[in-house]
Amino acid sequence: MSGLGQGLMQKIRDIPDFPKPGILFRDITTLLKDGPALRQAIDDFAALCGDLEFDLVVAPEARGFIVGVPLAYSLSKGFVPVRKAGKLPAKTRRAAYTLEYGEDKLEIHADAISAGTRVLVVDDLLATGGTIRSTVDLVESLGGKVVGAAFLIELTALDGRKLLSGYPVYSLIQY
Repeated sequence: MSGLGQGLMQKIRDIPDFPKPGILFRDITTLLKDGPALRQAIDDFAALCGDLEFDLVVAPEARGFIVGVPLAYSLSKGFVPVRKAGKLPAKTRRAAYTLEYGEDKLEIHADAISAGTRVLVVDDLLATGGTIRSTVDLVESLGGKVVGAAFLIELTALDGRKLLSGYPVYSLIQY
């Protein structure tokens, strides 16, 4: 799998002090607008995760959707969205989480995952791990089995893997 993600880091823009002072935001919109780079990112992401056995891709909004849906499509898997509180129309399960610059709540449809369904949890970025840990907890509260967590980008200094101890973690680009 050597060569996966090669050249993609240069397509990601750094935005200092966003969304608050002291945060260095890794902006993927510059990668997304570059068609060949976007194709490479999704193809490389699929190669990174393609050998895993799972039924569904589950991703939190909003940037998780950007990588989760095309990844699910590429691997012929279904996709389940995890949204901010109050955005899903049917009965939901809720989990609260903290992130490097605040707190929030996530929800999943209560009927989105059947017991025993194998799930790959995906997001654009692993930072402190709060968002993805809440997503894992929601999947498991419905009886799903998380087979791994995959990220386009991992900020290794923030040690988000610690909250995912016991799960395989995959990242295409590391800072």
